[in-house]
Amino acid sequence: MDKMKFESPDMTAQNIDRIAALFPNCVTEMLDEEHSTPEEKVYKRAVNFELLKQMLSPDVVDGDEAYEFTWVGKKAAIVEANKPIRKTLRPCVAESKDWDTTENLYIEGDNLEVLKLLQESYLGKVKMIYIDPPYNTGNDFIYADDFMRSQEEENEQMGMYDEDENRLFKNTDTNGRFHSDWCSMIYSRLMLARNLLTEDGVIFISIDDNEVTNLRRVCNEVLGEGNFIAQFIWQSRQNKDNRNISGVSIDHEYIICYSKQCGQRTFRGTERKTELYNNPDDDPRGPWTSANMVGLATKDARPNLHYDLINPYDGINYGCPTKGWRYDRNTMKRLIEENRIIWPDSPTGRPRKKSFLFELSDNLPGYSSVFSSGVYTNTATKELASIFDGYLFDFPKPVEIIRQLIQQVTAPEDIILDFFSGSATTAHAVMQLNAEDGGRRKFIMVQLPEKCDEASEAYKAGYKNICEIGKERIRRAGEKLKQTLEEDGGNFRHLAKYAKNAPLKEITLNEQKFSVPIIPPRWSASDESVDNKNMSDALDTGFRVLKLDDTNMKDVYYAPDDYDQGMLAGLESNIKDDRTDLDLLFGCLIDWGLPLSLPYKSEQLGGCTVHTYNDGDLIACFDANIPESVVKEIAQRKPLRAVFRDSGFASSPEKINVFEIFKLYMPEDANDISKRVRVM
Repeated sequence: MDKMKFESPDMTAQNIDRIAALFPNCVTEMLDEEHSTPEEKVYKRAVNFELLKQMLSPDVVDGDEAYEFTWVGKKAAIVEANKPIRKTLRPCVAESKDWDTTENLYIEGDNLEVLKLLQESYLGKVKMIYIDPPYNTGNDFIYADDFMRSQEEENEQMGMYDEDENRLFKNTDTNGRFHSDWCSMIYSRLMLARNLLTEDGVIFISIDDNEVTNLRRVCNEVLGEGNFIAQFIWQSRQNKDNRNISGVSIDHEYIICYSKQCGQRTFRGTERKTELYNNPDDDPRGPWTSANMVGLATKDARPNLHYDLINPYDGINYGCPTKGWRYDRNTMKRLIEENRIIWPDSPTGRPRKKSFLFELSDNLPGYSSVFSSGVYTNTATKELASIFDGYLFDFPKPVEIIRQLIQQVTAPEDIILDFFSGSATTAHAVMQLNAEDGGRRKFIMVQLPEKCDEASEAYKAGYKNICEIGKERIRRAGEKLKQTLEEDGGNFRHLAKYAKNAPLKEITLNEQKFSVPIIPPRWSASDESVDNKNMSDALDTGFRVLKLDDTNMKDVYYAPDDYDQGMLAGLESNIKDDRTDLDLLFGCLIDWGLPLSLPYKSEQLGGCTVHTYNDGDLIACFDANIPESVVKEIAQRKPLRAVFRDSGFASSPEKINVFEIFKLYMPEDANDISKRVRVM
């Protein structure tokens, strides 16, 4: 029980808490000299002010990076993550599926820049992030950020040469540049990704032995060491590898898991096998199963648990197990009085206890940190090959692994993000789980359009880059799931609910033994075609394709003397000539921080095209020469936000008149009109 403190709050500690909430990488430990003794060192939390200065600065702050967990380029990585960019996401309706109705996104482009653009629209809205970044094996690194440097540049900055140009120590490719570049790459992206997580959000990162240590250190800084949940072990290899010179077959990989905030149960837990509970004796307390009562302690350790157990009804003595019983005499007496002991007919049997279904706690048994479900990398390879009729992608992740993680930590309406999307396994897993349980989870996939090698099977099959593979996988997997639901949705969901956790029964067929799940029977209507069709129609297998590109606006940053008459003529519009209304609309959504997957409609009003996003979250008109009647019609609809093209009005007085019209029709919001109505 906590004692009353009878002291005022420690404001310094509270301030450190606030800093830790915003910048967990800036909180470290230091020696507490006041409470330390020569025999025992005591440490206290402290703020790394050098790093905090860097987090608040747009430029590299001078200072020594040779202490704590650091590498050449760490400060530059922080600067890069915080640096604003002038980019946009352009809609590509032609490559999308179900553009008007889907809530899923597929974004093509460098994930660092995409994450920057998503900061406002998805701030605190993503429940789960899963990424499978490059493992840094020396030949799979493709993210060439500005802060990366050559081996010689790094050697010079790290001081590997003395005053006489003599090298101070040997630095192989794997020790220096590759580790530094990888750490910088993942650090800046995790900084941005953390902002997108909900307060109870979770991130999973697949990794192998090459960078697992550095990844843990980076995550401890960016996400907070106290928010570490688990380092899952996945047996990724089914067959032994004899290529390792050490003679060890490395058969596993890791999935690192951190939460946004600690202190709450994050994982749902392992499903109980409640079908094992029944009520053969019509016990009024309901279904029960028998539980072992044999103890775990020796007589020397727990003498009170060692005694002969005698059936009081027929006098059969069952003796005492070698490790005694699980309960002492008093507890056993109470269980007997409550008629909770199952007595065997023979004294050689072991009495067992009735455990009732109603006694189970709400919390499910813990989810294992070891994936041992027989799902391997080659499982994923076969999954992908069955979709494409060929091997188009190296080392994909199995759908089942990611499906389990999504099932454990998300609710039916949550958003899942993968910004190293690859072959889009995460999108497949989201659709698979939604098909099984009727959820409406949404996915956001982000992938660099890395070109396929011209000698690869993917290129020969017509796929020019990885994004084309990912999008096609989503299309094909989605159609297959919809077809399955339409043909037999009821039985599909019944099997999905019970098959993975059902008890197994061993059978022999043609002298071969098999383990088959015991699944409860399902009573169904004679005709479920309508219900199955509704299941299929409700499953969202579409996606809006958005592509990273330069800003929609023209560059107009010239000194007055630099302008000529031709340039002035070109500046009549500040919007690039190749940009459509849809480009401008989505640019406004990003700038205003609105989600990119909501419905919208376009209509003609007074000869102008007017776009209404999500029933009035935003109304936009990008036409030239917008008449006052159209402005009045938009104002009468009282949108939360409105935007017009700057060149849509001939003069400044006309622009001022727009604000006055909105104030007239929205008097209750008159003070906020200047914030809610903009031009571009």
